[in-house]
Amino acid sequence: MSQKTFRILGWIATCTAMLMYISYFPQIINNIHGNKSGFLQPMVAAINCTLWVSYGFFQDKKDWPIVIANVPGVIFGTVAAITAL
Repeated sequence: MSQKTFRILGWIATCTAMLMYISYFPQIINNIHGNKSGFLQPMVAAINCTLWVSYGFFQDKKDWPIVIANVPGVIFGTVAAITAL
């Protein structure tokens, strides 16, 4: 595969990862309305995403697709875990 193909694939993967973490939104709404769900999975996802954001951001050449893909996981995973408690 060419470098351009890998770059496109990276950004497609970034978009799907963002959608995966944004999908916590209905769970957060349910938690707020009293229909509590488990907190463990979103908490672990938030920790994992924090590690990936750190990995991508603190390299000499920043890996923006990794950073951008995982920031929603940090935010929504944390909020989902907190609202589930």
